[in-house]
Amino acid sequence: MIETPIHVIDFEGNRQSGIVEYGVATLRGQQLDSTFTGLCTPVGTISDFERNQHRIDEDSFQGCKPFDAQWELFSKLRQKGVFCAHNASVEDSLLRSVWPCPGISRDFFDLGEAAKLTWGPWLDTLWVYRRVYPDLESYHLETLIGLFGLQAKLDELAEVDCPAGRRQYHSALYDAIASALLLARILEEPDFKMISLHWLLRQSQASEASRAAAGQQEFTLE
Repeated sequence: MIETPIHVIDFEGNRQSGIVEYGVATLRGQQLDSTFTGLCTPVGTISDFERNQHRIDEDSFQGCKPFDAQWELFSKLRQKGVFCAHNASVEDSLLRSVWPCPGISRDFFDLGEAAKLTWGPWLDTLWVYRRVYPDLESYHLETLIGLFGLQAKLDELAEVDCPAGRRQYHSALYDAIASALLLARILEEPDFKMISLHWLLRQSQASEASRAAAGQQEFTLE
C-alpha cells in the first residue's frame, strides 16, 4: 500500500482571472482522509465562458481573499505529500503562476531523501488511465467516473464534503474528489496492489521521453 499522502487538487479559474476556487482531496492509501475548499477573489476579469462553466461570478466572492492567502495550506501539503490532478499540467501552471515553488520539499522521483524546490512531480489521473486503459474513447473526468461506476460514490461524498451549490462537475472540490476516486480505484484493483508511488509517477508523464527519464522501475512495493 502507498503510505505517502496524495493531495488531489483541482482549480477553477485561469491565467486571466486567477484561481477563483480551489479543492483538495487527500488520499491515504485508498481512503479519503481530508478535504479543503474555498472561493478566492479573482485577480482579473472572469470571462463569460468561465462564468458559465464553473458557475462562479463576481457576486460569489463576498468576504473572500485572493488565492495567495492560501500559501501556508499549499506549502504544508506539499511538504507532507505528493500532488495529483486530472490533467495536472493545468493545475501546476496555475499554481506556479502564483508561487513558483513551495520551498524545499521532497523529490518523490528520487528513491532516497533528496529535496528540490518544486511543486512536482505530479501524479496525473488522466495519463494513468490513458496508459492503463489505452483503448477508451474518452478520458474526460466525468466520462471515466461514469464508465467505472463511481458516480453514486462521488455524489455521496459530495453531500458531506462539498459546499451547497458546488456539488457538480466544474466545481473544484467535486472534481478533486472525482479524481481521487479514480486513483483510489486503481489502487484497489488486485492487479495493481503491488505498485509503487514511483510507478504511478512514471505513468503520469505526458511524453515517452519524460517517462523514460523517470527511470525503469515497474511494479514494486512502496
